[in-house]
Amino acid sequence: MSVDVTGEPGRAVAVDLLLNDAEHAFLYGRFAVVRPLLRRVQDEFGTPEAEDVAVRYAILRAALAARVGNWPEAVRRCPDTQLDLAATGVVHALAVSALRRLGEESGRRTDFGTAALAIVLWAHLLDEGDPGDFRALLTERRGAPVPDDLWEGARRHLLGRITDLLHALDVRGGRDALAAWETAWEAERAVLAVLLSDAGPDGLIPLGEAAHHLVTHDRGEALLDAFTARHPDPATWAADSPDHRACAGPLAQALAERGRNQVRAGEWSGALADFGTAARLGHTLGTEDRAAVLHAGNNVGRSRTGRDYSPVTRIQGLELAHALLPGDGSLAAELTAELVRQGRRVFDSDPRQSRNRFARALVVSPGDRDARSGLDDHLRGDLRRALDGAQPQKKIHAEAVRALLRRDPDCAPARRWLRDRNAEWAVAAASSGHMAAARSAVRRVIQYDGGQGPHGEELVSSVLVDLLVDEAGFSGAEGTRAGRERSVDLLNTAIGIAGPARDHVRETYEAAVLDLAEHLEATASPSDVIELFLRDLMRTGVSARFDQTVQAAYLRRAQTREKEGDLGGARRDRACAKQIGAELPDQGLLFGPAPRIRPRHHHDFGQDTLF
Repeated sequence: MSVDVTGEPGRAVAVDLLLNDAEHAFLYGRFAVVRPLLRRVQDEFGTPEAEDVAVRYAILRAALAARVGNWPEAVRRCPDTQLDLAATGVVHALAVSALRRLGEESGRRTDFGTAALAIVLWAHLLDEGDPGDFRALLTERRGAPVPDDLWEGARRHLLGRITDLLHALDVRGGRDALAAWETAWEAERAVLAVLLSDAGPDGLIPLGEAAHHLVTHDRGEALLDAFTARHPDPATWAADSPDHRACAGPLAQALAERGRNQVRAGEWSGALADFGTAARLGHTLGTEDRAAVLHAGNNVGRSRTGRDYSPVTRIQGLELAHALLPGDGSLAAELTAELVRQGRRVFDSDPRQSRNRFARALVVSPGDRDARSGLDDHLRGDLRRALDGAQPQKKIHAEAVRALLRRDPDCAPARRWLRDRNAEWAVAAASSGHMAAARSAVRRVIQYDGGQGPHGEELVSSVLVDLLVDEAGFSGAEGTRAGRERSVDLLNTAIGIAGPARDHVRETYEAAVLDLAEHLEATASPSDVIELFLRDLMRTGVSARFDQTVQAAYLRRAQTREKEGDLGGARRDRACAKQIGAELPDQGLLFGPAPRIRPRHHHDFGQDTLF
């Protein structure tokens, strides 16, 4: 058939005849004829729409682009499916050129497109089913049939050569198994995974497909090595993470397989870690996996001889196994026993860790007596230290102490501690005016002191007064202004509760007020003494010493005001001092402490009238 491209203008030529001529010309190296034929196809028929025509046309254009070194155009033009519709000779020529290009200019980042093109074409030509009739092409060129053994040997040889080349290029380019061209080559031969339009420098096939191929072709270790290099901390691997989602399924399979292998090798901790990560990535343990986890959990952290026993490793391993098999009672029991054993072992040397071990044991096995006993022993020690005035090793909670007392009614430290805490609560509530709460706390004080209920109001009031007086004594003994002021406030509250039979409470109160006044006189300003007086904590005429202290304060402040030019203020202070002085005994404090005097009501001018 003539391939003269001059032809008669306007003559209608069937597109397949034009493509036949173009393919024939290409195979015979008459490239100057191919281009006009393809241009005529484009001019007369437009862009081919029929699938067979489109594939043949695209392959020819790609082959021409590759011949002049325009590899991006060749990759863009070449289809990645239905290659059996194209002329096998043209496909083969393009495939050979692509492979030669890789071998000659390997290592460039732009080679990924050429690599994808070579992989797609050679996977098609060397497919076991020979969809492109490559064997027929060889037969035609050889002039004789190709025997089966020769065909299979040549095919295997070519596959091996291509695999070796791609592997060498991967090593040179530093690509891991997930991005390797070799992986894409294997995946393309299996499932046609390479899409020329999606190939990029980070991989010729999607990450998930690469991971799936590796794990389904017994290359799980390579997958794990590659993914670990990209994400070094397996503890962060999660199925819902954007960085891990694409590979989660294959990773989980690879981890589970490696976990089973490690159990067979006696590497218990590594196996449990792998199963744990696989579960986090969505893997559901099968029967074999569950048996492997149970076996690893029973042996982790210890050897048959007991020489390599590691408590920390054992607990960590049992925790992993228990998390994987939460319903297995034997693992829970073994973990609980190990936690209790180690809690007792470090009871004195590391109390914090010991508490944590016992607490965790109770979470694993609620109600375990040994774990509860360990925590109770720690609480008893804290109570004894707190009662002795030492700093407890952990903050004590009242509910925990009450629970201990319910379990051990004879625990004296718990009873005493609760008694003291309720005494504190009673004083605090009474001081703030919450008498109902104070009385409830006092009833508990009586209870923890061994008293039997019900408790009458008179007893409750008497105990509350005693608590207030005792606390006032402690506060006053501090020797500070704040301590003295709190002592006065506590005793003032006690007076409001005490009955007529507790007259000594008032005397203690009056002595505390006087002590505060004298402390203010010595350390503070006259105004502080006067402000105390004006609070009406003690009326004039009750204590001559108190009255004299107040009188002296008024006189000193009057002198200060005179110096400052405040004559009116000075006159008022002197008048107040004169009124208070009229109530004092004749000799004042010349011969020791003044006697306690009773107010003379017909001279009670009222402290609210003083300035």
